[in-house]
Amino acid sequence: MTTSLVLVVGAVVVLTAVYISWRAGRLDRLHIRLELARESLDAALVRRAAVCLELAGSRLLDPATSLVLAAAAHEARTAGPEEREHAESDLSRTLRAVIDQDRLRDRLAETPAGPDLLEELDGSVAKVVYARRFYNNAVEVTRTAQRRWLARTLRLAGHTEYPDFFEIDDAPPKALATE
Repeated sequence: MTTSLVLVVGAVVVLTAVYISWRAGRLDRLHIRLELARESLDAALVRRAAVCLELAGSRLLDPATSLVLAAAAHEARTAGPEEREHAESDLSRTLRAVIDQDRLRDRLAETPAGPDLLEELDGSVAKVVYARRFYNNAVEVTRTAQRRWLARTLRLAGHTEYPDFFEIDDAPPKALATE
């Protein structure tokens, strides 16, 4: 009787240890996924700003529009962590104002460099939308895993804080969305 009780208790302890180890490993993988998603988002945001700077310096826009677009792109690239969401939202709004000007897309399409630049801009804007969605999804899944009672009780996430969502206005210009 005591041997079977020891075996049952031993099996329960081993299964509990395996489950806790599995949960800790899952949480670790979620944090790695979150870091990769953040890097992907950062790369997409930098690429979008670079394409906006390229468009601003291409002489395809009037000087005032180029200056406004270049200033917004520069602010987005140089913003610190606290101002990043605001600066990226400003770049999105500026980009919409620039690209959605009357017949701008048609005028750019008529220039030799215009179609390639518009295609690159369209791709970079779309990548920002997808990368932000993917990052925010990773944040949600990681937060859910960190909030589980086992993760909180045993501190499986260590001393890491809950990750923050990245909320920006990333709606693409209408002229880019309609193809």
